[in-house]
Amino acid sequence: MHSVLRKTFGGLSQAYFLRELFFGLIMAAFVCGMASFSTTSLPLSMGLFVIANTVLYPYARFVAECVAGFLMGENRFFANASLAIGVKIMTMILCWAGAVVIAPLGLPYLYFHHSKTDQQEV
Repeated sequence: MHSVLRKTFGGLSQAYFLRELFFGLIMAAFVCGMASFSTTSLPLSMGLFVIANTVLYPYARFVAECVAGFLMGENRFFANASLAIGVKIMTMILCWAGAVVIAPLGLPYLYFHHSKTDQQEV
């Protein structure tokens, strides 16, 4: 069991995981901040959703970047910096909002990738 968790949830580099977790926390803080303006408190289900999306966000970004890399290949696009940043922010928001759906697509890939790597090292 420990091996499965290490190969899936521990499959991203620490630097990548912490960087993406930082951005996930920013989005969670934004959602909680917006909820604080409400006259009612944040429902427990919404709180759990925010926590789950924040924890799974790095894996959702990994999936999104793998898909984008596959679709774009080695091509480079030159665009206005404001447009590029806007698109980047939108993909980050979409990945955070859909992390509970997107991340499970990447976890099996990480497991099989690290299982294959472990077999090659032996």
